[in-house]
Amino acid sequence: MIDLRALREAPDRLRESQRARGEDVSVVDRLLELDAERRAALNQFESLRAEQKSVGKSVSAATGAERDQLLARAKSLSAEVKEAEARAERLGSEVEQLVTTIPNLVEDGAPEGGVDDVVVLEHHGTPRELDFTPRDHLELGELLGAIDTDRGAKVSGARFYFLTGVGAQLELGLLNLAMQQALASGFTPMIPPVLVKPEIMDGTGFLGEHSAEVYHLADDDLYLVGTSEVPLAGYHSGEILSAQALPHRYIGWSSCFRREAGSYGRDTRGIIRVHQFNKVEMFVYTHPDQAHEEHLRLLSWERSMLDKLELPYRVVDIPAADLGTSAARKYDCEAWIPTQGQYREVTSTSNCTDFQARRLNVRYRDDEGKPRFAATLNGTLATTRWIVALLENHQQADGSVVVPEALRPFVGHEVLRPLG
Repeated sequence: MIDLRALREAPDRLRESQRARGEDVSVVDRLLELDAERRAALNQFESLRAEQKSVGKSVSAATGAERDQLLARAKSLSAEVKEAEARAERLGSEVEQLVTTIPNLVEDGAPEGGVDDVVVLEHHGTPRELDFTPRDHLELGELLGAIDTDRGAKVSGARFYFLTGVGAQLELGLLNLAMQQALASGFTPMIPPVLVKPEIMDGTGFLGEHSAEVYHLADDDLYLVGTSEVPLAGYHSGEILSAQALPHRYIGWSSCFRREAGSYGRDTRGIIRVHQFNKVEMFVYTHPDQAHEEHLRLLSWERSMLDKLELPYRVVDIPAADLGTSAARKYDCEAWIPTQGQYREVTSTSNCTDFQARRLNVRYRDDEGKPRFAATLNGTLATTRWIVALLENHQQADGSVVVPEALRPFVGHEVLRPLG
């Protein structure tokens, strides 16, 4: 949720953000008008209520005609106060409804454009020049006895799968390596619930433009999360944190669920775009003035994981129109996929500034003891999709796959070999 006070002081900032996102710019003027009407209605209500109290006190001391006049005025004021209060509440609801439709302010420096306009910040590592025709991750996974999509579809439908044998070992090893790195960096480990209340899902910004992606259990009115960002963002909802204790850094391990609505026909082979996967997610509450630097730290931790896995990748700055509702700035790391001849997203880290904290009422006390809204950030540290890049980049001509050295203690193999 955006800051209405900041909007009043610098409305052009929001206009520019809306324009960069490709969103409706006129909503800014509509919101300013509604906000002005609401504040005027509140002033009127307070003025009438003050007069009502004053008249009430005067009635007891008055006599005769004066008392009758005051009683008549008191009766009239009672109706006017109720009407003014109802108008202020109605306008307040309209302001609240409108402000919740507005995405976060884009951070200065974020690229303009949409999904096809990413800015490549750097490349790391060089894709191998293979002297054989590479197999894709699904073929490799089937040779290794690691991935079974046929039985996944039989049991659960399209875009489901089993990770079997070394496939399960590979995912558990990958996620445990990520957890170890996070713990060494001072994160608190968390295994959060994967079902959340509507106010938590909405508070993180996932029930707006992303609502079609979310599974909803109507009988229980609960939502399956698509990332542990959601329950971790709700963990301190309604709380006032100690400023001295910031930042709070959490590392969450959870199963994640996405409907993949609108992705019909895209990445249907293998485990690139699926309905259920596991993920280790970093989540941070910090002081707003420290959010930008914290964002860069999250990116560096993501890069460290990719380096450990010896994957060629690039870092991209996501354009404003592709940021999503809550993010003010987002960086992705994209790993090279040999059989596709392109880089594909494997990590994403977002600076959500105080946008989610305002919706979830997460605050801290400043040096003067006043409550202020915190900033929240998130970033992927490992997920099931990484198996795609691991298998394809480390494959050998005979269908075996070399396990990166950093991952071997967690997987228990140096080389994954095809089943006999």
